[in-house]
Amino acid sequence: MLTILSALTNALQADDRLVIDGKLAKNKIVELALNLDPELLKLLLADEQLKKHFFKDIDGVLIFDKVAFQRFVNNKSFLPDSYTEFKNKIGLSDNSHYLAESNDIVLAWPYKDCVLEGGQTKEDQKRNEIFWNETLAPEQVDTLLAPKALTNFKKFDSNGEHTDFELSQNDNLIIKGNNLLALHSLMSVYRGKIDLIYIDPPFNTEHDSFLYNDKFNRSTWLTFMKNRLEAAKELLSDSGTIYVHIDHNEGHYLKVMMDEIFGKGNFRNEIIWRYSGWNKKLRTGFERRHDTIFMYGKSDNQYFES
Repeated sequence: MLTILSALTNALQADDRLVIDGKLAKNKIVELALNLDPELLKLLLADEQLKKHFFKDIDGVLIFDKVAFQRFVNNKSFLPDSYTEFKNKIGLSDNSHYLAESNDIVLAWPYKDCVLEGGQTKEDQKRNEIFWNETLAPEQVDTLLAPKALTNFKKFDSNGEHTDFELSQNDNLIIKGNNLLALHSLMSVYRGKIDLIYIDPPFNTEHDSFLYNDKFNRSTWLTFMKNRLEAAKELLSDSGTIYVHIDHNEGHYLKVMMDEIFGKGNFRNEIIWRYSGWNKKLRTGFERRHDTIFMYGKSDNQYFES
């Protein structure tokens, strides 16, 4: 039987993440152990000797003793000449991966892990923004996004306005109020059934009718958009597409966010909507003549008839 040192060394060498220039990286091993990395735990469980040494059986449930494991790995007799976990290379990295070697760029901002309570009503403009953290305030988030009863229905047709009528699944709906609450209220009926979504959000400029109160103006706008885009994705059918109209102020941030939510591979097109007319006057730079519409699919199962 191999010694515990040899058994552990052999097991860890099977994980390429732990080997740098042919040697095991002690710091990386400890990091993964403390994070209860699933692949590392599988390696340890596959060896009966390691399983017995680093796991405790409590009423039929195996518990990883990460304190004992860390103490063992940090012992000088184990990997005395271990390399540092970092490669012999200088550069910006994220989670031990160099950004130059990765195609996955994720947009981060304050309140990304929150739900913005406010909508776009005049009442919302009079108060400070309220953000509920999805982890720290789950009850508040669940209450906010729970289905709401829609009231005060009115029907408009060629004969005018009606208040006494039977609502049909084929009727077009215009819902007035906080659009995030409306999206989640429709979820139980329309989840996975919508073929096309078009969003014309506030552009986050001083000319918008909805002015944000928070000093983190861009962060507030990004959180506002993220909450709604995630809900829109749930509503889309597998062959559905979404179009988001935006200008240069937030377009580049929005593109990265939509890559993250819908998947970079589901980006379909950047549609340029050019303004008509021309304003002849002296200016210091090029005149902005267009907006952008980003088009994404829910999946690869999306085609057009030509």
